[in-house]
Order: sequence, then structure tokens, then C-alpha cells
Amino acid sequence: QVQLVESGGALVQAGESLRLSCVASGIDFEIYFMAWFRQPPGKQRDFVASITNGQITNVTDSVKGRFTISRDNAENTLYLQMNNLEPEDTAVYYCAAIKPSSIWGQGTLVTVSS
Repeated sequence: QVQLVESGGALVQAGESLRLSCVASGIDFEIYFMAWFRQPPGKQRDFVASITNGQITNVTDSVKGRFTISRDNAENTLYLQMNNLEPEDTAVYYCAAIKPSSIWGQGTLVTVSS
């Protein structure tokens, strides 16, 4: 069964850290271009970070210096380390396998209180 399962979302206070995980199954994970997106309440889904199969990373400007994307191909797992969280980071975070085919997880909720 092809699926992505996110975990690690929680309610935290501003300034705290979280690490999100996304476990992939049913795909050849190590060849995939992977990414994290997020959707704040009442807003559109936006790009957060990506990582190629060659470990090249990219993060959106609003989280640069605070969020780090990484992957463990041996464990078929994608990570998003989020430090110094801000209330504006409150959103449902989605893991996505982008290439060679598009697969999305169900999302995990991150709530940051001020």
C-alpha cells in the first residue's frame, strides 16, 4: 500500500521546538523528491521545504534559519525539525512525495501558542 504517514504535531508554546516525521511505504523512497507543505487555518496550502534524492535542500524564506528538512533513506522517513516556533507557524503540515509521482500524507496539526 502506497502511503505517507506524518506524526509529531502538537500544541507548543512560542519559542519551543518540534520534529515532524513522515514514514513512507509502498514506494522506492530514496529516489523521490520530497517536500513539506503547510496549511494555516482558513488559508491556502503553501510550500515549506524540500529535499532531493541527492540531499539538496530548500526552505521557504519565512522559516529559513529555524526549520531544517532531512531524510533517512534507510528508514524511509522524512523529517522536519522546527525550532523557535512562532504562532504564525500554526498549521496542518503535510508530507508530499513530488517526483516521480505525487503522493500526499493526511497531515499533522501543529499549534503554537503565544
